[in-house]
Amino acid sequence: MDEKEKNVIEEKIDEKNPLIIPFAIIFAGVIISAAVIFAFSNRQSLAGENNQSGQQQNPGPTASVSSINNIVPVSSLDHIRGNPDAPIKIVEFSDLECPFCKQFQPTMEQVLATYGNKVAWVYRHYPIDQLHPKARHEAVASECAAEQGGNDMFWKYVDGVFKITPSNNQLDPNQLDVIARGLGLDMQKFDSCLSGTGYDQKISSQIQDAIKSGARGTPYSVVIADNKPVASIDGAYGFASVKQTIDSVLAQ
Repeated sequence: MDEKEKNVIEEKIDEKNPLIIPFAIIFAGVIISAAVIFAFSNRQSLAGENNQSGQQQNPGPTASVSSINNIVPVSSLDHIRGNPDAPIKIVEFSDLECPFCKQFQPTMEQVLATYGNKVAWVYRHYPIDQLHPKARHEAVASECAAEQGGNDMFWKYVDGVFKITPSNNQLDPNQLDVIARGLGLDMQKFDSCLSGTGYDQKISSQIQDAIKSGARGTPYSVVIADNKPVASIDGAYGFASVKQTIDSVLAQ
């Protein structure tokens, strides 16, 4: 077949199938789009499975190194519930407007009731501003309560917030005074503290501590045994799961 005949055949093919190339491009685009949609759906499904524990994902910054070994050591400056000298301490990073933190509260109360002096509960602030703009102000309120009544008053105030908040940034700010008044605090001192900036640095530091320690959301807890971080509890797990973690640490 000479070159002229080949050209004639190619022209006839082009005349019969003028849409081959456009259709091929469209078909390729459909295949690519389907692959992207499938990958996204699969990722969303996995995220949902990973979030069954009740963890609230953090849309904020993440640390380049996330490890429980980075956690700031527990000290007398912390708010500790239970035996300060307990061999096991569970440091919880919490957001007072997080519904899962509210859900985790009775779990930790049950832990203390079950293990007595063997386990202590340490509370650190991790208000997620992007989700709960009110939570940081509530964290300040809890510190203002502690300023007047010490560690016990701090825990009573935190319990008071979780008891009445609808969560998800829905607590009426006026309720902060109601809780304080119900606990018998000096309201003039409380309101002065609440409107100040005295605890801003402490709360910001604890947020950074959470992120550097591996927190991706709240609640996030780090289990410390003999002053060494040994495990994390990433979400609002129930008592049975937390108990399993504690028992495994005690058995070591």
